[in-house]
Amino acid sequence: MSTGSIVGGITQLEGDRKKEALDLLNATLTQLAAGDGPIYKVIKVISVTGQVVAGTLNTYEVELDNGSVKKQATVKIWTQPWLKEYGTNIKIKIAGEDGELDRTL
Repeated sequence: MSTGSIVGGITQLEGDRKKEALDLLNATLTQLAAGDGPIYKVIKVISVTGQVVAGTLNTYEVELDNGSVKKQATVKIWTQPWLKEYGTNIKIKIAGEDGELDRTL
């Protein structure tokens, strides 16, 4: 029985892959804050999944802190590292709020 992941399939990230995904999350949130914001800090990570889709799509279930309120959120980061500019897209959906932040960095 093969234990490899299926191309296009969603995989729960563990070990080094999870650490790399969390590093990407923190770096992307820092890059977002350096622009016109908003500023978020990860307080707690509930889960991290990865998917290969013309790049890599990581989905994070996290608790974010904006400096005054802690909020549950789903963060999706799609990276296309071969693009020199605008190769990272971040979407932040806060639980219980309408709409979502959608930025390409």
